[in-house]
Amino acid sequence: MSQRFTDQLRAENQPAWDNAVGHRFVRELLSGTVSDHTMAAYLVQDHRFLDSFLTLLGSAIATADTFEARLRFGRFAGMISSEENTYFLRAFEALGVSEDQRAGVPDTEPTAGFQAIMREAAATRNYVAVLAVLTVAEWLYYEWARTLEGELPTNFVHAEWITLHDNPEFVEFVGFLRSELDRLGPEDDAVARDFFGRATALELEFFEAVYAGGDQ
Repeated sequence: MSQRFTDQLRAENQPAWDNAVGHRFVRELLSGTVSDHTMAAYLVQDHRFLDSFLTLLGSAIATADTFEARLRFGRFAGMISSEENTYFLRAFEALGVSEDQRAGVPDTEPTAGFQAIMREAAATRNYVAVLAVLTVAEWLYYEWARTLEGELPTNFVHAEWITLHDNPEFVEFVGFLRSELDRLGPEDDAVARDFFGRATALELEFFEAVYAGGDQ
């Protein structure tokens, strides 16, 4: 049996993919040992993606070639706008991060880069470009979330961020994204590889930037 197109893309982006999935931040999150300072810094930056991410999902709805796919993206956009955004707000409150404090923190370079690539993919109005970025963003997070061994951390800030990325609905959505990119990516191979590769590199850089402020 020939290798899936998405497996090829992942293999072509080693070791960045594995380094992101097994990053220090991920290990500390899964073990419940990540500091409040680091978790707050990470979540402040990750929350900045929601606007660009919803723009990307809107482009997926507009460019998808089937009604079923449009419905699937629409349901996922609803989850991002409700459960995930609510998690962020609860986590910021628990971590003592005010709205003013969040607003005063500048974007890190990888945050700005990821916002840019999401908007770039959306602006292409090319379904394959959109799929490539979405697949990296969701599949890579599922990959690290499923490496949890044993019990979830007791702190909901850690535990819910893990379960948001490893639950039956999310697993199904990752499978859907991969199947769509497997189906259409080979027809636009260069675009798929370009966006998938750049998005993977940005994921690793995003994790690295969490510790740039000196939380060692």
